[in-house]
Amino acid sequence: MKPAVKAQKEATAPHVGAGIESRVLRAVTEAQEYLIRIQNNDGHWCGELEGDTILESEYILTMHFIGRLHERRTLKAARYLVEKSLPDGGWAIYPGGPPDVSASAKAYFVLKLLGHDLNRSYMSKARRAILNLGGLGATNSFTRTYFAIFGQVPWECCAAVPPELILLPKWFPINLYEMSAWTRAIVVPLSVIWAYKPSCAVPETAGIRELWVGSRPHPQYPPGLWSGLFRVIDSCLRFVERHRMLPLRRRALKACEAWMLQHSQNSDGIGAIFPPIINSIIALRCLGYDLDHPATRAQIHELERLEIEERDTLRVAPCFSPVWDTALTMVSLVGSGFEPEHPALCKAAEWLLQREVRAMGDWVVKNPKGEPGGWYFEYRNEFYPDVDDTFQVVTALSSMRFPEGSSEARKSAAIGRALGWVLSMQNKDGGWASFDRDCNRDFLTRIPFADHNAMTDPSTSDITGRGLETLASAGYLRQHLATRNAVKFLYRQQEEDGTWYGRWGCNYIYGSWLALRGLECSGEDMKQERAQAAVRWFRKVQNRDGGWGESPQSYNDPALKGQGPSTAAQTAWALLGLMAAGDFRGDNVRRGIEYLLATQEEDGSWRDEQWTATGFPKVFYLRYHLYATYFPLLALGRFLGNE
Repeated sequence: MKPAVKAQKEATAPHVGAGIESRVLRAVTEAQEYLIRIQNNDGHWCGELEGDTILESEYILTMHFIGRLHERRTLKAARYLVEKSLPDGGWAIYPGGPPDVSASAKAYFVLKLLGHDLNRSYMSKARRAILNLGGLGATNSFTRTYFAIFGQVPWECCAAVPPELILLPKWFPINLYEMSAWTRAIVVPLSVIWAYKPSCAVPETAGIRELWVGSRPHPQYPPGLWSGLFRVIDSCLRFVERHRMLPLRRRALKACEAWMLQHSQNSDGIGAIFPPIINSIIALRCLGYDLDHPATRAQIHELERLEIEERDTLRVAPCFSPVWDTALTMVSLVGSGFEPEHPALCKAAEWLLQREVRAMGDWVVKNPKGEPGGWYFEYRNEFYPDVDDTFQVVTALSSMRFPEGSSEARKSAAIGRALGWVLSMQNKDGGWASFDRDCNRDFLTRIPFADHNAMTDPSTSDITGRGLETLASAGYLRQHLATRNAVKFLYRQQEEDGTWYGRWGCNYIYGSWLALRGLECSGEDMKQERAQAAVRWFRKVQNRDGGWGESPQSYNDPALKGQGPSTAAQTAWALLGLMAAGDFRGDNVRRGIEYLLATQEEDGSWRDEQWTATGFPKVFYLRYHLYATYFPLLALGRFLGNE
């Protein structure tokens, strides 16, 4: 099917490059045709979502826990681990990154468990790298818990995760619903594991005592008053645990069990993401559920669905991203010239409308007056619609038009419900977060098991910028209170050099693009100094090849912001940021456009080897395979639309 492309204006652009419009139009058409070819029959798009080797390591450990260690698929996952080992030893959590002690220790352990020769270069180099990084004692709390299950670390060295957490009242400063949605989904089954302290035997030859630095590993506690207080609480919890002073333990475990069973409903596993799925498999076994029980079998099935098997290897996805990919693809198609009523868009819109959330979820605890509406990220995750996806779906639906009146009415009603929900989810500071409202008690990040660096869910500049774009697409003017408060939030978050931090994409390129786009759509004067400071930064960090790139290392060291190999996605974000501030003709834009034209694949797509998305800053990063195509398409389309 040939996509319908709107006629573009024939304008000369002396500062952009002779004949560039025709080349951009050709690139746009080819990218559109590529996306149409890969659209699923039911109308949605879903590219691969890739994470680091922690996924394969924990997958293999879980398979061992349920007695399936030596299956063909597990051995293929081990081969994938070997392929991803670093030349100098260990495993990184993103391409080009340094070895990570937790990822490396887990990979080393599972390979040893599967009988890999310790004298192989990848094993000896990994062992040396892990010891140089501090050994088992330097691993994070979740990693130590896994090692304790398999007898490699004493349970006393693991951070306490008492199941009684679930019983703490919602008015108490520390309670389950002051933690981020993903942390809740991880911690509830993890607390069951901590309470039961299961033991899964491994051969003595698979032990990893050689990774200890000193006599035994010890938990690492960050400095500070709150950390000191939580360390004392952690010691007290261990004391009562040792002396079995646990009057509420049975009640707490029953509550955790009920919570897990409830949150397994209408979802692709608890939380529909990898960590809660594997935790729940182990937790259910602890609670006495056998492998054939429907609850256990369902979680194992969801784990198996995440497998991506190739000829010689197997990797594991952290989850699926169909709603996100579908909405962003729709926006890029419309933004690059597709007619709003194109059949592909109508089919995609119907698919999205079928996944609207109409039930109450965890979000209602902190937003009791909100009415349900919106969308989640995955195929099924009804307890967890999220603000970012909902904003993007509303923008996508607002950009297209059904030819039939009845479908258009259903679309308008769904948009109305979604807008009502996201407005009710706006935080007191004027910004928006992901899953909850005002989930921002920073002291909780000092809890010993909070070293995954995502304990809370505060407002972010990237989601707030996207929200302003969505509100504008729905007709909300700059005078609207929600818009005014969000604009104020963005200005407060802007850093001295004009940039914005990007929570869900790497990093300042992502946050700054979305903030500028939101301000533009809100009617802010983009010639003012605040916007132009960001423009100057974008121009300054452009690479010599014309593209832009930023490594995840900028989360560890902000001095590295805007530095990294050029990628198609980040180049598109930078171009979109410059264009949001009114720069369509400058030399930097021309060079960025030329970079995209030069790197487009023959099939019309783009491919990024570098990772550009963020799960947990400093801890877990992602590669959305379709980011490299639909964002460049959107940037090229926006450029053409203003020529």
